[in-house]
Amino acid sequence: MSDVRPTIDEVPVPAFPGDAGWDDFAAAAEVRNVSEAEGYGTTDLNTSAEEDLPAWLNQAHDPMRLFVARVEGRVVGRGVYETLSDPAERFSWFTVQVLPRFRRRGIGTALVNHLDAIARGEHRSVQVTYAVSRNAPGETLTAPTGLGSVPLHNPEVQFLLRRGFALEQVERASRLTLPMSARALTGFADDAAAHAGPDYTVELWTEQTPTAWQRDMALLHTRMSTDAPTAGLEEPEDIWSEARLVAVENLSAAGPRTMLTAAALHEPTGRLAGFSQLSVPVEPDRAVGQEDTLVLREHRGHRLGMLLKVANLQNLARLHPGHPSVITFNAEENRHMLAVNETLGFTPMGYEGAWKRVTL
Repeated sequence: MSDVRPTIDEVPVPAFPGDAGWDDFAAAAEVRNVSEAEGYGTTDLNTSAEEDLPAWLNQAHDPMRLFVARVEGRVVGRGVYETLSDPAERFSWFTVQVLPRFRRRGIGTALVNHLDAIARGEHRSVQVTYAVSRNAPGETLTAPTGLGSVPLHNPEVQFLLRRGFALEQVERASRLTLPMSARALTGFADDAAAHAGPDYTVELWTEQTPTAWQRDMALLHTRMSTDAPTAGLEEPEDIWSEARLVAVENLSAAGPRTMLTAAALHEPTGRLAGFSQLSVPVEPDRAVGQEDTLVLREHRGHRLGMLLKVANLQNLARLHPGHPSVITFNAEENRHMLAVNETLGFTPMGYEGAWKRVTL
């Protein structure tokens, strides 16, 4: 196909559905949904613009900019530029997606060039992007961790290599079919509790964190950026305060999805040692999203990951029965969490590469 010259516009973040910029915001969400459905072969990852909006409204703590590429007035691509709130931070994160039938026409290149220019202007010399890679025959490119690979000749892989990005990590997307047997869940829970012993108990809540646990949850979110495997990405610490936690949770609670949290309480210290969260859509025929799960390094080895995941799955079955599946993402080198997921019955549904580029 011949190249086209798309128009690239920044989309103002709407304050509410229907506000200025909403149509473009929703069109960009549809580009994302179509692109990921094509990449993973399922619509399980689709979210609505209304579900996306809360994250975009937290600009003070999670700065993001949205751009759309138009051809003859139609939104056919999206670019997302993310940074941390520290203006001196070198890292930025890119997302570029183009509708399948408009690919290989220079639109992705135009979007990446646009994001490149912003990063250079802000002196962000490290760029990270995540790109789904469909399975394909032929030669593969293995991550430096030695775990996980992507098809070398896939278009997105060749595009990123030409742009100077290096593959650093491969993430596995996995699906757990629901409902699970209540007896099986009880067995997993009892076994994990026996290994954890009396020093650890589980706290459950819906939506906002209780005041008593806000300090600990802020620490757990911060440690997600340092304790989870990031391979050669070497992504920076992302510090959460109690104020940030409250702001994020209040915005999330105002949206259409429900957040379920299971946290491990270390009884001797009275502090939280880990957490796991599920994001539940309103519609019972849609997949549930497994959000962050983390056990602090100093509390690992007690099967708390299994304890937390099972407790949240049991809570999901009680409060929101009927959903068909849970979707989760894990780095291929995160063997401990993958083993927990595989024991529960999660099966692979696709892979994405985590890519990094360092510029002058």
